[in-house]
Amino acid sequence: MTSLLSRVRERVSGDRGLSTVEVVILAPVMILFILVLVAFGQLVDGRGALDGAARDAARAGSIQKEEAVAMSEAQKAADANLADVCSGLVTVTKTSTGWANADLFTVEVSCEVRGLAMLGLDVPTRLTSTFTSPLDPFKRKA
Repeated sequence: MTSLLSRVRERVSGDRGLSTVEVVILAPVMILFILVLVAFGQLVDGRGALDGAARDAARAGSIQKEEAVAMSEAQKAADANLADVCSGLVTVTKTSTGWANADLFTVEVSCEVRGLAMLGLDVPTRLTSTFTSPLDPFKRKA
């Protein structure tokens, strides 16, 4: 009976500190996993914001009478939507052809989204979105 009790005591004393080692090894892995989830969440949020900015930029440009004013308004709309999402210059490019006889106004909006930079990873996160809006025929004829 005493030998059984001494074996149990030896086994229990050999496991001491094991949970501390597990926590020390697993805690950094879990923290890194959470940070990666947050970074990818920012990328998804940035994609949604960029799609919305492209939509608003195309609509803001499509209701103007002149092409130069349309591009200026499209840039303003994209800048306003992406002020807190992008970490740099917001680029708005007209990709539709023509203006005077055109029926559609298409813009491409791109910017650098924060995303994985918060983890110190130098992964390019330049996102681009395109949207097309019909030109307003009533505003253009006036």
